[in-house]
Amino acid sequence: MAKLSVNINKIATLRNSRGGNNPDLVKVALDCERFGAEGITVHPRPDERHIRYQDVFDLKAVINTEFNIEGNCSEQKFVDLVLANKPAQVTLVPDALGQITSNHGWDTIAHKSYLQDMVATFKEAGIRVSIFVDPAVEMVEAAALTGTDRIELYTEGYAHDYFKNKEEAIRPYVAAAEAATALGLGLNAGHDLDLHNLKYFSDNIPGLLEVSIGHALISDALYLGLENTIQMYLRQLSN
Repeated sequence: MAKLSVNINKIATLRNSRGGNNPDLVKVALDCERFGAEGITVHPRPDERHIRYQDVFDLKAVINTEFNIEGNCSEQKFVDLVLANKPAQVTLVPDALGQITSNHGWDTIAHKSYLQDMVATFKEAGIRVSIFVDPAVEMVEAAALTGTDRIELYTEGYAHDYFKNKEEAIRPYVAAAEAATALGLGLNAGHDLDLHNLKYFSDNIPGLLEVSIGHALISDALYLGLENTIQMYLRQLSN
């Protein structure tokens, strides 16, 4: 059964919109763990419009499950933040400055040498590394050459096409997952996975270890309650 890591960026967005500390990000993270989440994900950005750098230190001090920090390693402040906190996992995402949300994976062919250096930097600190990639076999193959431990498949394309033709939507992800397994890479996935499309994805992707879900899960929690929502997502991941 793949692990569920809850991305709490949207909780930070809500907090920051009013100032103060309501909702309390740390309390929400601990409640997510208490309700069954097997990891907490944050994606700090340079403008700190949701997760603040201090949040990462505050969360690291209390998280009992896996702590996953996502972000663009071209920002030295991000690299320093990760090395200072040493989470269980760092996920390298090629975000542009000011980007609203992640919308593509790394070109692991063009950036192979750079990614090799960054992967080595984090692995030397004892941090597991995952690289965000599109579902293309050639990108998976090049990712393996960087020394990364895992890849995270960018799943927006799957989610977008799921209701049109789910068999076709998942086809490139299966091929990418099979390539990752053959190359000895661990496999994560995330972006726009939700209660409609998660079970089919989980049931059909071989070797899936972890999914990171934030926006959909937090949105569902507005109607269904946070504890109930986390349990519903966990049931989608059960075989």
